[in-house]
Amino acid sequence: MNWSIENNRLERDFTFEDFNQALAFVNKLGEIAEDLDHHPTILLHSYKKVNIKLTTSEEGNIVTEMDHKMSKRIDEALKTI
Repeated sequence: MNWSIENNRLERDFTFEDFNQALAFVNKLGEIAEDLDHHPTILLHSYKKVNIKLTTSEEGNIVTEMDHKMSKRIDEALKTI
């Protein structure tokens, strides 16, 4: 599944093999967020699913180039998990 725009947010769901893999991914997301100083909404649920929502609050909660940049970094990180 690819990223989609829903309610002025760039959004994607991820499903992993188990909780540890999902948690490792969430931890990697934290590193990316700190590196870019851009912090997504992250939901870890159903023990192995992660939902990410990206929006730029400083621009009025719309999807900006920063959100697209972060989504690319997240996609790259997914390959390492």
